[in-house]
Amino acid sequence: MNRDIFQAIADPTRRAIIALIAIQAMTPNAIAENFHTTRQAVSKHLRILTECELVTQEQKGREIYYSLEIEKMKEIDEWLEQYRKIWETRYSQLDDLLAKIKKEKEEEK
Repeated sequence: MNRDIFQAIADPTRRAIIALIAIQAMTPNAIAENFHTTRQAVSKHLRILTECELVTQEQKGREIYYSLEIEKMKEIDEWLEQYRKIWETRYSQLDDLLAKIKKEKEEEK
């Protein structure tokens, strides 16, 4: 079952896991050491991230290492881009309004 990528990042623990493995590939045990939860709970989060293709697994000897799939993160960035443009426009409008108010106050003095 493929889950939606936004389901994966909706959970704060999964976002924290993403942040950890963005730096370097890690084993489930190494990841679990960073949380006050069970190894099984971390494994469930890793399974969801894997189903969403946000992380990949690589077998090295007896260990499985999880690493971030950067290309999949670009999907999130592309989706956010539309809102980033809206925010930038609104901030620009707010800056213009504040400058106008400041100018009017200075002219009143």
